[in-house]
Amino acid sequence: MDWDVAIIGGGPAGLSAALLLGRALRTVILIDNDRPRNAVVKASHGYMTRDGTAPGELRRLAREELRAYASVHLVSGTAADVSQADGEFLITLSDGSSYISRKLIIATGYADHLPDLPGLREAYGISVFPCPFCDGYEHRNTPMAVFGRGEQVYPFTKKLYNWSKDLALFTNGPSGLGARERSELSDRGIPLFEEPIQELASRNGMLHAVILRGGAAIPRTTGFIPDTGGAEASDLPERLLVKRDQTGKFDTGPHGKTSVDGMYIIGDAKNAFTGLIGAAGEGYEAGTILLRELAEEDWSRCR
Repeated sequence: MDWDVAIIGGGPAGLSAALLLGRALRTVILIDNDRPRNAVVKASHGYMTRDGTAPGELRRLAREELRAYASVHLVSGTAADVSQADGEFLITLSDGSSYISRKLIIATGYADHLPDLPGLREAYGISVFPCPFCDGYEHRNTPMAVFGRGEQVYPFTKKLYNWSKDLALFTNGPSGLGARERSELSDRGIPLFEEPIQELASRNGMLHAVILRGGAAIPRTTGFIPDTGGAEASDLPERLLVKRDQTGKFDTGPHGKTSVDGMYIIGDAKNAFTGLIGAAGEGYEAGTILLRELAEEDWSRCR
């Protein structure tokens, strides 16, 4: 059958769009490979009524809600290719199955490509995190490490100062910070370590020290890293010649609309970081716009 809307990606953005469209009696195929960016995270925060719920549980609850709508169909799989012809989209999965839809939402999110720091993967998502809004509160006033260098790390450190005054900045090489930044860090008692990092020492994922080359061990119990090497989890929009803007993100207009008629990109796939509630909001928003488009098309066909 031809579906009204195909949604690729079953995170909060895609699930929210599917819920709105299903309640409007639209036929929806939602394709997801169950590889979310936040799979390592123990609990999600900032999502009203679900603060502290595990990300996997949030997804499970949302899928259960969708099963109440007969017009919404959930498919487990990876979208390998997408094309457009005669005003319709053809989505082909890695197992060879395919689906045709009038409209297309890409909500595949971001994927992290962590820097090569020994011990980082063991602690990531347990005691080392990318987002202080997500995990800062639970680790407030603890000895925090900030890992990174370049333009991002100084403003990121200033932001973390809100959650803990016991900060230490580790740049794993020359920081690139100027005299003013160094002075301001020193004035606030924030040490700067530019020595190469030998290891992030942890037990069962719980950070307890940052070991520098030469053996110095700096006690830390929590770490934050502003640059996780994130990139779009899927290049499917490029198959339809969606261009990128000056920041490298896919070029979209209001509500995630792309230059390809009928195609939208939402959530982290559009913004790099949206947050759970922001992504869900974008799904709802894109759903309302698509409903309007579909209604207008159907109305015109009835002449």
